[in-house]
Amino acid sequence: MRHGARTRRGALGTAALAVSLTVSLTAGCTHHGRADDRAPQHTPAPAAPTTPSAPAPSVTAAGSPLAVKIDNVPAARPQTGLDAADVVYAEQVEGGLSRLMAVYATRLPQTVGPVRSARESDLELLRQFQRPTLAFSGAQHKLLPLIHRAPLRPESPDRAPAAYYRGTAKAAPHNLYLHPAKLLPSAPGRAALTTGFSYGPAPSGGTPTAARTVRYPAARFTFTWSAERHRWLVAMDGTPTVTTDGARVAPATVVVQYVRIRSSRYHDVLGNHTPYTVTVGSGKAQVLRDGRSFDAAWSRPAATGGTTFTAADGSPVNFADGQVWVVFAPAP
Repeated sequence: MRHGARTRRGALGTAALAVSLTVSLTAGCTHHGRADDRAPQHTPAPAAPTTPSAPAPSVTAAGSPLAVKIDNVPAARPQTGLDAADVVYAEQVEGGLSRLMAVYATRLPQTVGPVRSARESDLELLRQFQRPTLAFSGAQHKLLPLIHRAPLRPESPDRAPAAYYRGTAKAAPHNLYLHPAKLLPSAPGRAALTTGFSYGPAPSGGTPTAARTVRYPAARFTFTWSAERHRWLVAMDGTPTVTTDGARVAPATVVVQYVRIRSSRYHDVLGNHTPYTVTVGSGKAQVLRDGRSFDAAWSRPAATGGTTFTAADGSPVNFADGQVWVVFAPAP
């Protein structure tokens, strides 16, 4: 299922990406030096973010998922539609803060956001999917040519203004929201999740784990096991993570993936280099499921493939069915 989707990626490459994306950076920038503040040209009447709708029907054929860059500073919380994502990636950005990328394949919520800017390492991470749609608010102008050439479908407010709107509950730039149905006619289905993840019964062994915290220089994630819900309850910077409708974000599986985080060639307006999260290669990881932590090794030999997680004996470390959070932590 997953491998079939990836084998078609090469044929979709340059020709599919001849579509031009014009992102103007003449508007005011955020403290990260990106064009996140500008409202779409044709913005619907501003409104507070709406509650996610019922899941859209899935299709059985492999397709292209929707990836959305989501703001994660305290002023952007609570987010909308985060609980509907199949996979949530957490990455370190400038100033030691964090940002999220939510991937949607099995269902599309009515609204997702707040939407923020793309980073160079997002392009490497997204190579595992078959020409995914990337929803983002903008990017550093020197990064835009790379986004043009990447094997994805970039959809910023400049390209798809009708898909975005400014909410009234938060101040700009933390109030840009997306209507996914304006970008995808329906959810592509589980086959579009060409992540390499293995799902199934829990491995043997493991260490009983009540909570696990991952720290960045200026952000932290805590995952606390709930035996009642059989899920990991997410807290960010010490505050429980809920959506705008009050639902607690609670993935079934949490992955702490140790990766190399280096400086990229890009920087913000203060001269701080943007971190680049390296997701191709191999390293150590911990997989949290069913109230236990399992040591694992991760491997992604090529950008066009997904990431596998294996135990010491080489057997796959299965994930539990449900939402997965992958937190990219600095390798020790």
